[in-house]
Amino acid sequence: MKRIIPPLDPPMSRRKRSLTEDERALWDGVARQIKPLRGRSRLIKVEIADPQIPAPAIKPAPAAPPQPLKRAAKPSLPTAPPPLATLGRRERAHLSRGRKDIDARIDLHGMTQARAHHALLYFLQRASHDGLGFVLVITGKGKSGDTERGVLRRQVPQWLALPEFRAYVVGFDEAHIGHGGEGALYVRVRRARG
Repeated sequence: MKRIIPPLDPPMSRRKRSLTEDERALWDGVARQIKPLRGRSRLIKVEIADPQIPAPAIKPAPAAPPQPLKRAAKPSLPTAPPPLATLGRRERAHLSRGRKDIDARIDLHGMTQARAHHALLYFLQRASHDGLGFVLVITGKGKSGDTERGVLRRQVPQWLALPEFRAYVVGFDEAHIGHGGEGALYVRVRRARG
């Protein structure tokens, strides 16, 4: 024996509600003020008025003077920072011999990758804001026998190539042996505008 389950909600009627006279008058007033898009024709719906029902009086809206069309400005796409440049041979020589000052230095020894990443980004933001030219980033060499050591030494150059860092970094190069050699980097800082 089949069970018949009644529907939970009664079926909705498909009949649309008709507009009242006030709603119709309002809609007609709005429709008269609309200008069609270029290249598209306006559909005009002709209604035959019932002669027994008087048409409601509609006040014409005051005509506003036509406004000249303004072209929307193209949204400016965020421009990617320029690519990294290596330090010139002369700049590197001046830094290693002390003819150019290293304006600041950060030592990332003993930090986790997450902490070092955050500290380096903050350091470079401050250096850029303060108008510094060259900074020294000390990563450490790591132990040569263990492959897991020297993680920051491998990661920091990759981080400096990321877009979030390129906004603050013009270029970088390995430091001179007197400043840490393979375990440190000279970083040229992009000065903040304004």
